[in-house]
Amino acid sequence: MPHPQSVDRALALLDELADADGPLSAKSLASRLGCSLSTVYELLGSLSARGYVARGPRGYGPGPRVSALHTAFRRHVGADTAVPALLERVRRATGAPAYFTVYRDGLITTVDTTAPLADPASPWQIGPETRAHATAHGKVLLAGLSRPERRRYLTAHGMARLTTRTITDQDRFEAEVARVRTRGLAVSVAEADPAYTCLAVPVPGHPRHALSVSLSVADYRCRGPRVGSLLADAAARFPALPE
Repeated sequence: MPHPQSVDRALALLDELADADGPLSAKSLASRLGCSLSTVYELLGSLSARGYVARGPRGYGPGPRVSALHTAFRRHVGADTAVPALLERVRRATGAPAYFTVYRDGLITTVDTTAPLADPASPWQIGPETRAHATAHGKVLLAGLSRPERRRYLTAHGMARLTTRTITDQDRFEAEVARVRTRGLAVSVAEADPAYTCLAVPVPGHPRHALSVSLSVADYRCRGPRVGSLLADAAARFPALPE
């Protein structure tokens, strides 16, 4: 049976490969993980055999099995059915990238988007959301939790100051959450990124699912209310999804 430390190191190795800008050498991975080169080669051998890691001419990167895991995750939250088509309709209607985000088992994850996956300028990417307190979709999903659940989430994940507008106090955040519940719409103006605004609404009947769009701060000032209205209309037509 695998030792817990080996499992943790294997997952940490996958995290390093996922977060890297390109392939990594075994030596670089050993340095990042703080372990021996022989340990890294052992981990790479096991992960490569299962398809989680692939070796190329410049080093190691995520393997094809990683994509299969994301596909399975999308299937479990219902995002492999009508969600992509609806997101595309939202993008066309609002002229802004659209996102589908979920809260599940203590984590907030952006599951799907119309933004190009390889675009480094995109303010939000598919995967775990680490700035939920500063994003509109994060606010919507945290507003759907009980106050104790929300406090536990914010304590566990922190409330880093990302810009001068970021809310970093839990009591102020509670007041923000109350406004989100009243309006049925969350807005984050330059709270996660100084150049961007995001708007989000909960999916009716699914308080742990959120639909959102991102646009520049200047664009939001010109047509924010219109985009919020279009977003709410789209959420009302969202397909039935599993919890």
